[in-house]
Amino acid sequence: MAAKLKTVTLGCKVNQYETQYVREGLLSIGYSDADSNQSADLCIVNTCTITGEGDSKSRQIIRRMNRENPDARIVVMGCYATREPEAVAALPGVAEVVTDKRELPDMLGRFGVVDIPNGISGLNNRHRAYVKVQDGCLLRCSYCIIPKVRPDMFSRPMQDVLDECKILIDRGFREVVLTGIHLGHYGVDFNKGKPKSDWTRLSHLVQAICELSPDVRVRMSSIEATEVTRELIQVMKDYQSQICPHLHVCLQSGSDRILRRMKRRWTRQHIIDRCELVKNELHLPAFTTDAIVGFPGETEADFADTVDACQQIGFSKIHMFPFSPRRGTPAAEMSEQIPKAIKQERGRALLELEKTLQQEYFRELIGQNLQLLVENVDAEGCASGTSCRYAPIRVHAPEAAENSLINVEIVEIGQDALLGQVQSLQA
Repeated sequence: MAAKLKTVTLGCKVNQYETQYVREGLLSIGYSDADSNQSADLCIVNTCTITGEGDSKSRQIIRRMNRENPDARIVVMGCYATREPEAVAALPGVAEVVTDKRELPDMLGRFGVVDIPNGISGLNNRHRAYVKVQDGCLLRCSYCIIPKVRPDMFSRPMQDVLDECKILIDRGFREVVLTGIHLGHYGVDFNKGKPKSDWTRLSHLVQAICELSPDVRVRMSSIEATEVTRELIQVMKDYQSQICPHLHVCLQSGSDRILRRMKRRWTRQHIIDRCELVKNELHLPAFTTDAIVGFPGETEADFADTVDACQQIGFSKIHMFPFSPRRGTPAAEMSEQIPKAIKQERGRALLELEKTLQQEYFRELIGQNLQLLVENVDAEGCASGTSCRYAPIRVHAPEAAENSLINVEIVEIGQDALLGQVQSLQA
């Protein structure tokens, strides 16, 4: 009887990709996924440490895996495992702690995997394929612990990424999401010592993926606004039928004073100007963002600057985070920590703003043709999924299949999605 495997992932798209990498390696030597009511022989827990809540959830899941799978070997990886390996190793049932993601091939080798995978061939129960192209971060934002747990920046060779994307496309994935810890720095490590004319950039990788097949669309995950270069914008324009006109740019704060305290490298105007440049070159692009409220020293005026920047850019989604001090970061030791009640008040205000800005953007999309990736078709023939502009769409399309692309004309704004009419189906 095949050994049973369970995997649990907390955190970002990079973590989800890395869990799938390990899972595929283990499946290749005979492991099989355990059903929800089955006890596993091996549990892989991929942890997150971006917030204190991530640490706590990681510990809770490890303990739960031990309770539900008392005879299982538990292997813990991820950023919390890197940050506090001794504490993780002391948790019940933990047999191994992987502190460096570059050790994953060696870990698979210890389990008996001979043909170490060079990528993934799918993503369990997901319609969009995440492809990790880069790891590590050179920045030292004062609130962020990630550079301490992923300190070494490296990019995957372009051909390895293209080979992986080709496999994913051949297996029926119609959207590839490029992800990394600092996506905009893809290729920086390749370029040292080379003349600028020979540099490899993210724009080159995106273009090369588009040229693999006309039947795939490409989306970029989180990126710094100033790293949306003119070259990248031009590629998005040249391949507008394939590259999603959606950018998740990291604002964090709209106050220059707070951005300096955060040790960010750009001003609010840099971010606003770059988004305006994108708007001038692309048709109705979607912008989403991350924003921290209640950073140490944030005044009402600073928060008002954040609100103003969000309004100027017109974000259709705002991932709002109340500031959470992370031990080991400069921001945790700063004076002028903001009371919880004020953080909650500002957080609610920003979420209300998000609703308003989203409705304003959605109104602009009425009458527009959007490309929908079908993620579900219900019994009544209603197809739903994610549009190229990251807006949810519902449309009556009983003939549509999951993972297909549909061109939809938006006719109205529904309660929780845009509603449209089918214009054409793609194979």
